[in-house]
Amino acid sequence: MNSILDHFKHIDALLEGHFILSSGLHSPNYLQCALALQYPSDAALYGRKMAELFLNSNVDTVASPAIGGLVIGYAVAQALNVRFIWTERQDGEMTLRRGFTLKPNERILVVEDVITTGGSTRECIAALEKYDAEIVGAASIIDRSKGKADVGVPRISLASLDVPSYAPDDCPICASGDAAYKPGSRN
Repeated sequence: MNSILDHFKHIDALLEGHFILSSGLHSPNYLQCALALQYPSDAALYGRKMAELFLNSNVDTVASPAIGGLVIGYAVAQALNVRFIWTERQDGEMTLRRGFTLKPNERILVVEDVITTGGSTRECIAALEKYDAEIVGAASIIDRSKGKADVGVPRISLASLDVPSYAPDDCPICASGDAAYKPGSRN
């Protein structure tokens, strides 16, 4: 869906340079989804588009890994008219907190803003499966994995972005002498 990527570019949420991603990989592009979701009408639009893809999945709950998935996860849950919960890291491990509970076989859709390696989504799924939840699928606004991120369940995204990612030791941008920058919120 080009209109999503066009919107990201228009509001300067698709950056060019030399970036350190939350996965630790380096990339010449960075998606600042917080900027793309800063207006509730945009978040609601993306949420409705994702929800439409799961209307026949009998989703009971939408769950997201904190913090990147919170806004879009809530928007998808609102569009599906189901509850919304999230996982977050405690002592380095993704966990369900804040009094959230799950019923056995509760049907959950995991929603994230951007998937690069799928790590946060897999961690979220693993935390939910400890409660015998049934994960019906995963979704993101942007897939920057080129379709390669395996999260263990069927996965969709609203748009794909073909951007290379490099291990820091193999980064050609580092080799050229340009310093990497981490614009996201995680250290």
